[in-house]
Amino acid sequence: MNIKKGDTVKVIAGSDKGAEGKVIAVLREEQRVIVEGVNRVKRHTKVVQQGGRGGTTGGIITTEAPIHVSNVMLVEGKGVTRLGFRRDEVTKRRNDGSTYTAHRSVRVSRKTGKEI
Repeated sequence: MNIKKGDTVKVIAGSDKGAEGKVIAVLREEQRVIVEGVNRVKRHTKVVQQGGRGGTTGGIITTEAPIHVSNVMLVEGKGVTRLGFRRDEVTKRRNDGSTYTAHRSVRVSRKTGKEI
Protein backbone atom coordinates (compact mmCIF):
# COMPACT_ATOMS: atom_id res chain seq x y z
CA MET A 1 0.00 0.00 0.00
CA ASN A 2 1.18 3.48 -0.85
CA ILE A 3 -0.57 5.38 1.95
CA LYS A 4 1.26 5.61 5.28
CA LYS A 5 0.36 6.73 8.77
CA GLY A 6 0.65 10.51 9.05
CA ASP A 7 -0.11 11.27 5.38
CA THR A 8 -2.73 13.87 4.56
CA VAL A 9 -5.34 12.37 2.25
CA LYS A 10 -8.52 13.50 0.49
CA VAL A 11 -11.60 11.27 0.22
CA ILE A 12 -12.55 10.83 -3.45
CA ALA A 13 -15.58 8.54 -3.07
CA GLY A 14 -18.33 7.82 -0.57
CA SER A 15 -20.48 9.87 1.74
CA ASP A 16 -17.51 11.94 2.98
CA LYS A 17 -16.30 12.82 -0.54
CA GLY A 18 -14.11 15.93 -0.56
CA ALA A 19 -13.10 15.71 3.09
CA GLU A 20 -9.41 15.93 3.96
CA GLY A 21 -7.72 14.46 7.00
CA LYS A 22 -4.64 12.87 8.46
CA VAL A 23 -4.23 9.08 8.38
CA ILE A 24 -4.42 7.75 11.95
CA ALA A 25 -3.87 4.06 11.21
CA VAL A 26 -3.28 1.73 8.26
CA LEU A 27 -4.85 -1.75 8.26
CA ARG A 28 -2.72 -3.58 5.69
CA GLU A 29 -4.51 -6.94 5.78
CA GLU A 30 -7.91 -5.39 5.04
CA GLN A 31 -6.47 -2.66 2.73
CA ARG A 32 -8.18 0.04 4.75
CA VAL A 33 -7.15 3.29 6.41
CA ILE A 34 -8.57 5.25 9.32
CA VAL A 35 -8.69 8.98 8.54
CA GLU A 36 -9.13 11.67 11.17
CA GLY A 37 -12.63 13.19 11.05
CA VAL A 38 -13.87 10.95 8.20
CA ASN A 39 -16.47 8.13 8.32
CA ARG A 40 -17.48 8.83 11.90
CA VAL A 41 -19.71 6.24 13.54
CA LYS A 42 -21.43 6.11 16.91
CA ARG A 43 -20.92 3.19 19.26
CA HIS A 44 -23.29 2.57 22.14
CA THR A 45 -21.30 1.26 25.11
CA LYS A 46 -22.47 -0.36 28.29
CA VAL A 47 -21.32 0.45 31.79
CA VAL A 48 -18.83 -2.23 32.83
CA GLN A 49 -18.42 -2.65 36.59
CA GLN A 50 -15.08 -4.26 37.20
CA GLY A 51 -13.36 -4.14 40.54
CA GLY A 52 -11.74 -0.83 41.38
CA ARG A 53 -10.92 1.71 38.74
CA GLY A 54 -11.00 -0.73 35.81
CA GLY A 55 -14.64 0.01 34.97
CA THR A 56 -15.75 1.98 31.93
CA THR A 57 -18.52 4.50 31.74
CA GLY A 58 -21.39 3.92 29.36
CA GLY A 59 -22.77 6.20 26.70
CA ILE A 60 -22.47 7.01 23.03
CA ILE A 61 -18.91 7.26 21.70
CA THR A 62 -18.16 8.70 18.26
CA THR A 63 -15.10 7.22 16.51
CA GLU A 64 -13.66 6.97 13.02
CA ALA A 65 -14.33 3.77 11.08
CA PRO A 66 -11.95 2.41 8.42
CA ILE A 67 -12.46 3.22 4.73
CA HIS A 68 -10.97 1.42 1.75
CA VAL A 69 -7.63 2.74 0.53
CA SER A 70 -8.96 3.08 -3.04
CA ASN A 71 -11.32 5.81 -1.84
CA VAL A 72 -8.53 8.19 -0.76
CA MET A 73 -5.78 10.08 -2.59
CA LEU A 74 -2.65 11.69 -1.21
CA VAL A 75 -2.71 15.49 -0.89
CA GLU A 76 0.32 17.34 -2.22
CA GLY A 77 0.34 21.13 -2.19
CA LYS A 78 -3.12 22.34 -3.22
CA GLY A 79 -4.23 19.22 -5.10
CA VAL A 80 -4.13 15.46 -5.01
CA THR A 81 -1.60 13.20 -6.66
CA ARG A 82 -0.89 9.58 -7.39
CA LEU A 83 2.20 7.94 -5.98
CA GLY A 84 5.16 6.33 -7.67
CA PHE A 85 8.44 4.89 -6.46
CA ARG A 86 12.01 5.65 -7.48
CA ARG A 87 15.19 3.79 -6.57
CA ASP A 88 18.01 6.18 -5.61
CA GLU A 89 21.62 5.10 -5.34
CA VAL A 90 23.18 5.98 -2.00
CA THR A 91 26.53 5.31 -0.36
CA LYS A 92 26.46 3.51 2.96
CA ARG A 93 29.16 3.01 5.56
CA ARG A 94 30.03 -0.24 7.30
CA ASN A 95 31.18 -0.52 10.90
CA ASP A 96 34.80 -0.95 9.82
CA GLY A 97 34.71 2.39 7.93
CA SER A 98 34.51 1.07 4.37
CA THR A 99 31.74 2.34 2.09
CA TYR A 100 29.54 0.68 -0.51
CA THR A 101 26.71 1.71 -2.83
CA ALA A 102 23.15 0.57 -2.28
CA HIS A 103 19.66 1.48 -3.47
CA ARG A 104 16.99 3.26 -1.46
CA SER A 105 13.34 3.28 -2.48
CA VAL A 106 11.58 6.67 -2.18
CA ARG A 107 7.99 7.72 -2.77
CA VAL A 108 7.55 10.35 -5.49
CA SER A 109 4.62 12.38 -6.74
CA ARG A 110 3.40 11.35 -10.19
CA LYS A 111 2.23 14.91 -10.82
CA THR A 112 5.41 16.83 -9.98
CA GLY A 113 8.08 14.12 -9.69
CA LYS A 114 9.18 15.44 -6.29
CA GLU A 115 10.05 13.19 -3.37
CA ILE A 116 7.34 12.87 -0.73
